[in-house]
Amino acid sequence: MRWALVKVCLAVTTMVVVAFAVPLGLVVKEMARDRAFSNAEREAAVVVPALSITTDRDQLERVVASAGSDDGMAVHLPAGDGRTAVDLGRQRAADADIAAVRKLGRASTAEVPGGSALLQPVALSLGTVVIEVYVPESEVTNGVGTAWAVLAAVGVALVVGSVAVADRLGVRMVQPARRLVEGAHELGEGKLGSRVPEEGPNELRLAAAAFNAMADQVVQLLANERELAADLSHRLRTPLTVLRLNAASLGDSPAAEQTRTAVAQLEREVDTIIRTAREAKPQTTALGPGAGCDAAEVVRERMAFWSALAEDEGRKVRTAGVDRPVRIPVARADLAAALDALLGNVFRHTPEGTAFAVDVHNGEDAVIVLVSDAGPGIPDPEAAMARGRGSGSEGSTGLGLDIVRRLAESTGGDVRIGSSVLGGTEVRIWIQLDGREPVRRGHRGTVRRRRRVLAR
Repeated sequence: MRWALVKVCLAVTTMVVVAFAVPLGLVVKEMARDRAFSNAEREAAVVVPALSITTDRDQLERVVASAGSDDGMAVHLPAGDGRTAVDLGRQRAADADIAAVRKLGRASTAEVPGGSALLQPVALSLGTVVIEVYVPESEVTNGVGTAWAVLAAVGVALVVGSVAVADRLGVRMVQPARRLVEGAHELGEGKLGSRVPEEGPNELRLAAAAFNAMADQVVQLLANERELAADLSHRLRTPLTVLRLNAASLGDSPAAEQTRTAVAQLEREVDTIIRTAREAKPQTTALGPGAGCDAAEVVRERMAFWSALAEDEGRKVRTAGVDRPVRIPVARADLAAALDALLGNVFRHTPEGTAFAVDVHNGEDAVIVLVSDAGPGIPDPEAAMARGRGSGSEGSTGLGLDIVRRLAESTGGDVRIGSSVLGGTEVRIWIQLDGREPVRRGHRGTVRRRRRVLAR
């Protein structure tokens, strides 16, 4: 819009300048010509009084010399036989032009080499005398070039000035629009505090006001949602308390200990949900430098928890790549929730005795977490990744995979479902370390390498 306005203003100003400058330049040229011939007429008028007094050659020569134009003036006296004679000065005009002026009795101009000649007739008792005054071409065009240069400079200045004014007007309209776009992008990225100044033309001010009202409404809706989540989570404390009391009376068996551990973890998760929901504003920015967690440590911790249940069901468990720290830009609780969701799916959707493995690969720009099992696999991975839909099994909502997907996408990565080397399902979590888009070729190559490691 800014450049369109500049182009329109440039075209209009150029047409206006041309419409006025060209006729004005022609007028200046005509005025210079009239000035040159007016001077020639004044020079001729100096000789007329002397011709009315005397026709003596010596006296006329002195008059012409006093006029200062002895080289550019000629006086033609009539001869007795009617022929034109050059008595004084240098003749430049043709004899026919001089004879025509003497016959018609009025002034005229004639083209001569190097310029023009003014032929001025004077009626005397002895006949008609013709005074010829030479007007050089340089005198006719004197000052015309300078005037045209001034007109051109003024025209260029007008065009440049109009373009500058149009550009400023365009900026005044474009900048509010750009701020509105930036505000929309920030709000889409989760920066709920983003607002747009209500500046610029009236239409853009109205758009900015509508955007700010929409952002306020979004913040209010999210606040209501957080309050609702906190209230619902708080209601879970009563049944959790009952479960904790019942678990305390189960004795000291391994199953009872696992039940008490699960109830304690569930209480901690509910408390975390309540604290997060009660915060004044949600976290809408990325984790800062040094934040995140050690993926290897989280994997070891969660595998230790699930290994007890796997031992009861006769499942073989294997981990790889967790012997060294692996830093990722993900909160510890989020990674633990994602792993619990995937491992819970393994126990829920595969028969007892099915082996599973968790593999962590630390690359230069990304970390890959592979959760594999030896179960029947997922016939429709795309349907499984769709929110609200699971693997197609009874009682599956698909929210577990959605938690994993949101975790990966928060870093610029993604989640893929495929076939594992164990013969069942493989869920690959690609966690980007620098926030860039994942390199697809690296996905395949890295996955193939990790599959070979698992196969060993």
